[in-house]
Amino acid sequence: MMKKDTKIYIAGHRGMVGSAIWRTLTAKGYTNLIGASSANLDLRNQDAVRDFISKEKPDVVIDAAAKVGGILANNNYPYQFIMENMQIQNNLIDSALQSGIEKFIFLGSSCIYPRLAPQPLKEDYLLTSDLEPTNEWYAIAKITGVKACQAIRKQFGKDYVSLMPTNLYGTYDNFDLNTSHVLPAMMRKFHEAKENNHAPVTLWGSGTPLREFLFVDDMAQAVVFALENTLPDYLYNIGTGVDLTIKELAETIQKITGHQGEIIWDSSKPDGTPRKLMDISKMHDLGWKHKIDLEEGIQLTYDWFLEHVNDFKQVKM
Repeated sequence: MMKKDTKIYIAGHRGMVGSAIWRTLTAKGYTNLIGASSANLDLRNQDAVRDFISKEKPDVVIDAAAKVGGILANNNYPYQFIMENMQIQNNLIDSALQSGIEKFIFLGSSCIYPRLAPQPLKEDYLLTSDLEPTNEWYAIAKITGVKACQAIRKQFGKDYVSLMPTNLYGTYDNFDLNTSHVLPAMMRKFHEAKENNHAPVTLWGSGTPLREFLFVDDMAQAVVFALENTLPDYLYNIGTGVDLTIKELAETIQKITGHQGEIIWDSSKPDGTPRKLMDISKMHDLGWKHKIDLEEGIQLTYDWFLEHVNDFKQVKM
């Protein structure tokens, strides 16, 4: 069993995923959590990261830090998405190894899998064919992180494990329409359209792609599961095992936000990968399973959004 006073460094502890991990560990009685804001520690700076890890001497590192965004951001900033993510994760992984840290949890994304891989996505499909072009820069960076952790397991026998979540959403999500993912972007669009006399909402693509979504608190529970257990393999998918069309997602969010206007689909915009459903049998077999279904999670997220809506009004659509 992991001791409650184990020193755990959560990289990216102020982000949506990192903050959920911090809340979950605190609720479980962990008392020795550490983090560093981007103002105090630039994870892209190798020397700064090495000095921080050497000074703080954590027992465990959880890497929830990344430069993230949707299709628009990935298309517009490919160099930043591949380079900054590689800098962040490589600095953390190598510094942890050099400092003798035995346990490292690396968080990635389902976009590491090939665009047209068989569904549902098994861990074995990694590197079997071409990636989705609209997010390959981010995907390639994350693949290198997975492989670095696998190499450390193989060469040094340390408990470095990679968790690949499906599409995450929840409290503290990014609602900036220029950089956000599909679910929070839809939520903001529907809310603001409702406030504007239920104006029509235009959404990207055809609405036909299938996507799977996981509430961020469930992801945090999966991280705690990996923390408190020694997982026998190097790579695990984290998800619900259930997907729906983007059109169905839009209709669900529209209902929860109370928007009653028209939905317009702009088919001139890209759809992205046709389907991304995770095979989560490996984690299920070990004993982890999600608890929050999609509609409940969207309601929880919208409740949080309404409490913080004034924070987003300064960011124009």
